[in-house]
Amino acid sequence: MCLRFVPGIFALLLSGWWAIPVQAADSFHFPEGQFGKSELKYVNSLPVLTVQGSPEEIGDAVGVLALKPAPRMAGYPEDLLRRYYLRFLWRPFVSAGEKMVQQFPPDYRTELESMARSSGVERERLVAGNTLFDLKKLFACSALLVEADRSATGGPLLGRNLDYPSLDYAHEYSLVTVYRPAGAKHAFASIGFPGLVGSLSGMNDAGLSVAILEVFQVRLGKKWFDGSGTPYALCYRRILEECATIGEAKELLETMKRTTTTNLVVADCEGIAVFEITPRQVVVRRSQNGACVCTNHFCSDELKPFVRLNYYKTKDRYRTLDGVEASREKLTLADLQSGLHAACQKDETLQTMIFEPARLRVHLAIGMCPSSAGEMKTLDLAPYFREPARDK
Repeated sequence: MCLRFVPGIFALLLSGWWAIPVQAADSFHFPEGQFGKSELKYVNSLPVLTVQGSPEEIGDAVGVLALKPAPRMAGYPEDLLRRYYLRFLWRPFVSAGEKMVQQFPPDYRTELESMARSSGVERERLVAGNTLFDLKKLFACSALLVEADRSATGGPLLGRNLDYPSLDYAHEYSLVTVYRPAGAKHAFASIGFPGLVGSLSGMNDAGLSVAILEVFQVRLGKKWFDGSGTPYALCYRRILEECATIGEAKELLETMKRTTTTNLVVADCEGIAVFEITPRQVVVRRSQNGACVCTNHFCSDELKPFVRLNYYKTKDRYRTLDGVEASREKLTLADLQSGLHAACQKDETLQTMIFEPARLRVHLAIGMCPSSAGEMKTLDLAPYFREPARDK
């Protein structure tokens, strides 16, 4: 099977009707601990891993403190294929992933190798876990962004659901990782899972916040996949490390060699935007009436297909959030959570979050499905960005 066609196949096969019930196990809980200059502890009931130093030091710390205690999550890519009767694709995925690892920025490649060594997890599992996103289409996420003048908080807001097959356990492994990389890079927080080098959702010390939403269609004739590109989660981590504003993020993104079609919702201390991204184009969609709605399709004239399919109810979820945006003049944090819950994908909604860039704050619900029905816990990120972990 040619991997060029894998994303389209996944979008059809993983629509839900192949799912097999899985027996729930005891809930997972990250153990608190320290390793060198890094630490994992619970803050307001949220697991927060703070790592710092060189790529090797960061990889070692993530491996020991987060990945080694969570071997089940390291096996998630294989479990995902097995759940949908696609285990025969494991070797082709790993082979394609190994080629993509060669496109990693050197620091990230070092971090991955250190993580594998310190955790004892099989390297090919980490390779698959960090490249599978780009070789399939499974994220069915939703986002609602609000400009400062429409926000009851007085600052921009970026709210999002991360929707992904939980396999009845992935939601238990959500983790906030705060990175303080050596050199001139920005400190940033990434909300993801143990073993991920890239970032799916995050905020940096300048308040720049990003979150990825996969896109299943693009206009006929537009390039939708480039296996020689850098995996998108690594591209979006680079934005957090190197940029402070929406404008800087767009400029950097346009210089990167990108793999596939995604939406990236972006907010900084001054405003909000949606980047509609292909391997060849980055189109910026600005707010209308002080807000932006985003799900899993392109809206720009340049990229939207002539006939848009309703994969994972992307159009329905868009309309739901559009109704929330239009419901009142000023939108509160509770309004955003309510809207995200209305747009949730039930047992596939693993994380719900609202970033406040101007306050360096995130409100996060994790640990249950749908996460949007859970209590939003507030995490003030400013102290983590400005202080070494050992001094807190």
